[in-house]
Amino acid sequence: MKFWRKKASPEPAAAANAAAGARYGSPQDRLKGDVQETARQRLVVASAIFAVAFAAVALRMGYVSLLRDGAEPTQRVAVRGGSVQSERADIVDRNGAVLATSVPVMSSFVNPRLLIDPQDAARKIAGVLPDLKYNEVLEKLDPEKTFVWIKRGMSPREHDLVNRLGIPGLEFQAEERRIYPQGTVAAHILGYASIDNAGLAGVERFFDQQLQSGETIQLAIDLRLQRMVEREMVRAVQKFSAIGATAVVMDATNGEILAMASLPTYDPNSAKTITNEALFNRATLGVYEQGSSFKIFNTAMALDTGRVSLATIYDATSPIRIDRFTINDDHPQRRPLNVSEIFKFSSNIASAKMAVDMGIETQRAFFDKIGFLKPLHTQLPEVASPLYPRHWKTINAMTIAFGHGISVTPLHLATGSAAVVNGGLLYSPSLVKRTAGSSPGRRVIQARTSTLMRQLLRLNVLEGTGKRSDVPGYEVGGKTGTAEKPSRGGYRQKALISTFVGMFPMNDPKFIVQVSLDEPKGIAETGGYATAGMVAAPSVKVIIENIASLYGILPSDPKEGLPPIAIASMPIPSSPPPQQFMPVSARHRGSQEQRKALPVRPGPNQTAAAPAAGSGRVAAE
Repeated sequence: MKFWRKKASPEPAAAANAAAGARYGSPQDRLKGDVQETARQRLVVASAIFAVAFAAVALRMGYVSLLRDGAEPTQRVAVRGGSVQSERADIVDRNGAVLATSVPVMSSFVNPRLLIDPQDAARKIAGVLPDLKYNEVLEKLDPEKTFVWIKRGMSPREHDLVNRLGIPGLEFQAEERRIYPQGTVAAHILGYASIDNAGLAGVERFFDQQLQSGETIQLAIDLRLQRMVEREMVRAVQKFSAIGATAVVMDATNGEILAMASLPTYDPNSAKTITNEALFNRATLGVYEQGSSFKIFNTAMALDTGRVSLATIYDATSPIRIDRFTINDDHPQRRPLNVSEIFKFSSNIASAKMAVDMGIETQRAFFDKIGFLKPLHTQLPEVASPLYPRHWKTINAMTIAFGHGISVTPLHLATGSAAVVNGGLLYSPSLVKRTAGSSPGRRVIQARTSTLMRQLLRLNVLEGTGKRSDVPGYEVGGKTGTAEKPSRGGYRQKALISTFVGMFPMNDPKFIVQVSLDEPKGIAETGGYATAGMVAAPSVKVIIENIASLYGILPSDPKEGLPPIAIASMPIPSSPPPQQFMPVSARHRGSQEQRKALPVRPGPNQTAAAPAAGSGRVAAE
């Protein structure tokens, strides 16, 4: 019997090759199979990539067309009533009264491709929206377009009328509209915003980023005083047939602007009707020769050097002839005058000689130090640069001494005047309330010089050209300035800028009141004169009387003077997170609490800012 030994299994590699040979057969078959396998794998990878790409595009289209709130509204937005975010915060005055706010509105848009009869749709829309013309609406309904605005910021009544038309493809978007509850009041301070709620001028533009992020802006102005100032400016312009006017009321102790007006003005609620002339802010953009009001600074400069005292004499007997120019006095005394008399009689001749004595470099350096050679830094984008001679010569020094040959804005004049009388500290003008951490003023003259200037300014109101500005019991000081407007080859004699800058009380100045009239006309009451003492000083008097009445300032004892004055104001609470507007349907159900303006009077749990110890408190109504 024979036993046969069983053969061992082939090696694994050999087994695999054998299997492959069984599967593919010849080497040519095996090569063909490898190529097919590679192609199949590449096709699978490519299909997967295309599938992911198409999915991404589909998701993006769904987001854009259904979910995103953008400039081009969508059908889902319209259907749900339009939930939008309230982003632009309020602007309020120093007492919390609302000056600018945003309200929810509806805007209508259409997809012309969905319209059955564009002509019929245009006729219906124009019929319920009278401010839109049929031809204009029909032109918008171009069937090649997929989106066009019909009207933005509609009133509730307009929204209801358009909605009732039932036009297919006509939808609505919830938006915000910027409104100004006070109308034209403080227009040049506030500026205005675009239909897309972007600031285009004034404080709206300067603080655009803060307002967009929900930060409430509290200004230094007092709405009540602002109304009074604007009312007086309108009266003066009408009375003296002026082509324009400006006024500034400033807190001399810290540079806060309590009121600022410019005429002509505009209504920021009607941006489409604003003209360039009305938009022009004369207080910060208008650069004018300020006339004899510059003697305030020429005199302060001379006194501050210590080389001149109130008793120093300058000869004003005869006019000055230099080159082809002659310098005369409007109120000639034709005799030597001391510094007090120079100021009281507003002598151009003596002021020019005083400036020459001080020297060209001293004068230029002083005007630079007081800020008259550069634009002001304040919370407005509309600020102008002063105009002054590039080469400061002797003739320039002479004419600049009495306010000719250099042009600054009315706000420059008010700011510089505050520094002269407040003890010598220059503050940048501020439209926003100062805080305890605000930067201190910069010293420009000595306190002693400031005291002497107060005496001269008071003297000018009592005995000089500013008599019509005096308010008995309130120690008013001030200076007139009348300048002819320049033209080609000289000056226009009948075209005047008549300015009076006043301040009170002179024992401790708190308020600066500056008024300028552009091309006023003399009347019988003024003897035909249109000079500052005749047309501008009376308006300063009216504004001072309004300030005293508004803030409860009682007349003083002539010997003791007025006590220190503090202007109370109401702090506003920190801005809450931006408010989410509810859908229109929910608003109609009254589920949303209405926003209310902050009260001007302190509420039960509110207290007005306390004045400094020993000061006379001023009520904030």
